[in-house]
Amino acid sequence: MIAIRPVATRADRSKFIDLAYRLNARDPNWIAPLRSEVAETIDPGKNGWFSHAEGQLFLAERDGQVVGRISAHVDTLALTMPADRGFGPGAGQWGLFEAEDEEVAHALIATAETWLRNRGLTRALGPISLSIWEQPGLLVEGFDHPPTVMMGHNLPEQRGWIERAGYTPAKELVTYDLDITPDFPPIVQRIIAAGEKNQRIVIRRVDKSRFDEEAGIILAILNDAWRDNWGFVPLTPPEIADVGRKLKPIVFEDLIRIAEVDGEPVAFLITLPDLNEAIAPLNGNLFPFGWAKLLWWLRTPPQCRTVRVPLMGVVKRLQASRMASQLAFMMIEYVRRDTLAKFGATRGEIGWILDDNQGMIAIADAIHAKINKRYTIYERTL
Repeated sequence: MIAIRPVATRADRSKFIDLAYRLNARDPNWIAPLRSEVAETIDPGKNGWFSHAEGQLFLAERDGQVVGRISAHVDTLALTMPADRGFGPGAGQWGLFEAEDEEVAHALIATAETWLRNRGLTRALGPISLSIWEQPGLLVEGFDHPPTVMMGHNLPEQRGWIERAGYTPAKELVTYDLDITPDFPPIVQRIIAAGEKNQRIVIRRVDKSRFDEEAGIILAILNDAWRDNWGFVPLTPPEIADVGRKLKPIVFEDLIRIAEVDGEPVAFLITLPDLNEAIAPLNGNLFPFGWAKLLWWLRTPPQCRTVRVPLMGVVKRLQASRMASQLAFMMIEYVRRDTLAKFGATRGEIGWILDDNQGMIAIADAIHAKINKRYTIYERTL
């Protein structure tokens, strides 16, 4: 018999965290996240997302053993978004989903749905863990290689469990794989060369000594560029502070660009070294020796096989112009050069990208990037 109960104590939270390590241990491509990072994610006192959201964690037990977990949550900012852009009134979410088998999975999803209904919500989307800016979607394609930093990975059977629970796809997200060792195609090189001759355009590295100021510039562009995208929820000051604190150790000036036109910042590109390469051997533990290994890897510059582009944006007023793609190609090319020269990487991953983001898809196609992973966000009327 399956018993499901809310997470209420520190011991419960430890069980909630530990379950993922047991259930995914047999998957060679699952990267064990740092336990300390997971603990902060589910702690309302340490995750700024909870400043505009509430949630409940649940554990499933069978014969006294923990066999599943799930979060049910509602984002009050997401409720204010237009209904035709993913969230909107009545939309709740669930995530942080792990289950030993389908019976457990369905019991957990039903529990999350009941929690959402009891708060007057009429639609459930998942998995979203916890914010749309964290790890949205279920991996449905690309199980044959590990995820990069800040991307999710799950067992393949979860797809069937969720679909047989009555869920249908709401949105697909994709990531692109790119061999960064060869030069880009000639047409892209010509576009970049033309941009370099345009005295109105400046592509600059970020200045880490002015971290907060540079982060503010990027955030302003991001909120403008992404505001009409499916699933967009603006980042709040507490979340921005959290992101800055977490990412600062893996922010390197050579890997982030801001594009200016006539002196005005209008586009940005963030690239991160794949931290998963460093934490994979640690099995989620910084102690006793994991912290030293991680600090050694983070020496300047860290040597890695892969870098990831999690975010790129161009202000809305330029998005329909030729300059938008030109700025994107220039930023990607400049980061590509520095990545090869200083970080030793040979591979890039771009995404996630909405499957209907034609502008980004066209850029990825032009530089011969190929889709390597697909994630699905599911929905169901409650």
